[in-house]
Amino acid sequence: MSTLPQATPSTSASPSTPKRIIVVGNGMVGHQFLANLAASENASDYELITFSEEPRLAYDRVQLSKYFSGATADDLSLTSETEYQQNNIRYLLNDKVVAIDSSAKTITTANGNVEAYDKLVLATGSYPFVPPIPGKDQEHCLVYRTIEDLEAISASAAQSKVGVVVGGGLLGLEAANALKQAGLDTHVVEFAPRLMAVQLDNGGGEVLRKKIEELDVTVHTEKNTQEIVAGETCRYRMNFADGSFLETDMILFSAGIRPQDELARQFDLQIGERGGIVINNACQTSDPDIYAIGECALWENMIFGLVAPGYQMAKVAMNHIQACYSDSESSLEFQGADMSTKLKLLGVDVASIGDAHGNSEGCQSYVFKDEVSDVYKRLIVSADGKKLLGAVLVGDVEAYGSLLQLKLNDMDIPGDPAALLLPAGSSDEEGGAGLGVAALPETAQICSCFDVTKGDIAAAVQGGCCTMGDIKDATKASTGCGGCAALTKQVMDAELASLGVEVNNDLCEHFAYSRQELADIIRVKGFTTFKDVLAEHGKGHGCEICKPTIGSILASFENEYVLKDEHIGLQDTNDIFLGNMQKDGTYSIVPRVAGGEITPDKLIVLGEVAKEYDLYTKITGGQRIDLFGAQLHELPDIWKKLVDAGFETGHAYGKSLRTVKSCVGSTWCRYGVLDSVSMAIALENRYKGLRSPHKIKFAVSGCTRECAEAQSKDIGVIATENGWNLYVCGNGGMRPRHTDLFATDLDDETLIKYIDRVLMFYVRTADRLQRTSVWMENMEGGVDYLKQVVIEDSLGMNAELEDAMTKVVGTYQCEWKTTIENPEKLKRFKHFINSDAEDAGLYYVRERGQRRPATEAEKIELIELNPVE
Repeated sequence: MSTLPQATPSTSASPSTPKRIIVVGNGMVGHQFLANLAASENASDYELITFSEEPRLAYDRVQLSKYFSGATADDLSLTSETEYQQNNIRYLLNDKVVAIDSSAKTITTANGNVEAYDKLVLATGSYPFVPPIPGKDQEHCLVYRTIEDLEAISASAAQSKVGVVVGGGLLGLEAANALKQAGLDTHVVEFAPRLMAVQLDNGGGEVLRKKIEELDVTVHTEKNTQEIVAGETCRYRMNFADGSFLETDMILFSAGIRPQDELARQFDLQIGERGGIVINNACQTSDPDIYAIGECALWENMIFGLVAPGYQMAKVAMNHIQACYSDSESSLEFQGADMSTKLKLLGVDVASIGDAHGNSEGCQSYVFKDEVSDVYKRLIVSADGKKLLGAVLVGDVEAYGSLLQLKLNDMDIPGDPAALLLPAGSSDEEGGAGLGVAALPETAQICSCFDVTKGDIAAAVQGGCCTMGDIKDATKASTGCGGCAALTKQVMDAELASLGVEVNNDLCEHFAYSRQELADIIRVKGFTTFKDVLAEHGKGHGCEICKPTIGSILASFENEYVLKDEHIGLQDTNDIFLGNMQKDGTYSIVPRVAGGEITPDKLIVLGEVAKEYDLYTKITGGQRIDLFGAQLHELPDIWKKLVDAGFETGHAYGKSLRTVKSCVGSTWCRYGVLDSVSMAIALENRYKGLRSPHKIKFAVSGCTRECAEAQSKDIGVIATENGWNLYVCGNGGMRPRHTDLFATDLDDETLIKYIDRVLMFYVRTADRLQRTSVWMENMEGGVDYLKQVVIEDSLGMNAELEDAMTKVVGTYQCEWKTTIENPEKLKRFKHFINSDAEDAGLYYVRERGQRRPATEAEKIELIELNPVE
């Protein structure tokens, strides 16, 4: 075996020609290395090449189980070919590196490609361990690792009724979740006496088993499979060493991983006794020009099977390579990683920190067990009771963030350790189980996925970040697994406060409440006018912030006519005149075209109106038609013609539902699975007129080809063979956000119930002018919390939310129809109070057969040609 090099870089000058860096493997860690180097200041100093034996670029293996709840390969993707091309990263897919010539510094691929390198990074990952059981290689005996594996599992599940997962660890329970979502009668077979034997103690494993079996997943522990033979009632029979057996139609092996070190073994790199490519603190192998990162790497006889340590290795290797070609020294070393974990397995919250088994000498334990709620917590502390050594949490992991920081930063436990176990609000000690972020050192790691410290977040705040969205963009904190979101927000708020920024959610100087608090006050007390709200809970006369906000809240709950005398003073310009004001002071006309479906007769009416009033006509991205250039006095006449023809207001001027976009679905398209047009029309007619914190857009696609682009909308609905999949909280625009998959295989009634609840919960809890996407990003617990509220009714308010939506639906009115029937309201639609004169300051030019507002230069020319008398 060769000896590992010392972790000291050369001090040669910066390269005059780009140094070629080849990355073998394009999994999560290999991709992270490439992304880091491509984003660095001296990225142009390097030529980046990566090889992947898979047919696609990097994707999120952590979220693989989402594939079975409707997520696609594109949803799981971490990058794209376009992004790699823009970053000058050359990539070769379906091509495995099979040879390394370290003396010539070249690699050779299975397809015969030979490439030279200056530095080589092995990010080959791991492969699933399959126990050597006779019969393991049969057709429906599968593994759970890649998207191709998932496709094979889906195909097998379609032909199966019963599925077994061999392995009850983290990966095994994830795999069990996949089989459960695929609709199989699911079993877990584990050799150890409990589930998650590495992370949990006996008490935690017992509670986890109970909770999982309550979800109709059968658990078999202490089972040693001897052989897999033909079954009698199912496809296979698994015979166990104790004489028992289990019949199943498919078997999914998820009994751990092994480092993918085959390439290193064959070409004389140092390998550990039990596998893994040996690395030093700089992530160098026994060849100083070859690095290994991620699950293939062995550091101090340890393989790290989590993504966060792999990302840290990627950062260290990049730093060392950069130092090799500069006058600086490498500033980073890999010093191991914390293997604490917090995750949701089959819907059960589980967390493990440090010495979860109490193996430390002289340690003491504190245990809390609630058999009614199925909650188990155990703390392992030092002999003197001052230091936290480990913890196990099952069923309630709220204290995970605070406990982890105590452990990672070797901080003294504040007060009685037992208080850290008690449910929130049950401790007499201030803060209960919480640990103030002010007590954390600047070096405290808040986000382990991207190695973001408290100091990094503080620096981002000092640089101008004021929201969670800003923090995510600047630091990537909470964009990985999302487990650090709550702590990240606490650090951000604390830093804002330390800078003298008052961290409060007061709506304005007139109301010392947040929008959410005001919504609760108005709803609970039944206020119906701004005047009453101001009298009891505000001061002064109100302003341009609180008036439209409260006007919107009142409209959300009471749905009264917005131009009613009590409400008209609360509206902004667009709502006052029921139209979007344009740059020249004219307005747009946007009638509702539900689902994008329109009859020829109605198209003719729109054409006639546009022609009569010379309105610029444009089809929008929301599948309706905008008519631009109507003067204020023309609005009532135009809308009377449209209302008489059967049109309604499209609410393009309001913070409300805008459109429900749809494809033609099963009625016309040969790929359509369900009638997307009918569903889109039903949804638009149900939610039209709903006033909300910001505008809302829907889309309905008739199949997974997704022609309606539902996954970029506030509410997206996609048809599948088994019903509707519901997606929530996406948007396009300046800062696009992909939707979160919320629920799958829904019937029409359940789909509408879930949307009712999501929208009314958004109306109640969002901040002023907050899109659903930002609402989701700032929601502690994210989409999982929203699922608990909407699907599991964790707050016990679903009946209230549904009743509130029923009231809105039942009180809908077309605001333009109401207006043109009220002579008093029509008096507002005049340019001048005491004159019927039109606006003489409008200038237009013709372009492509329609008029448009003249530019400033064109206006001068027009005025000179047509001087005002």
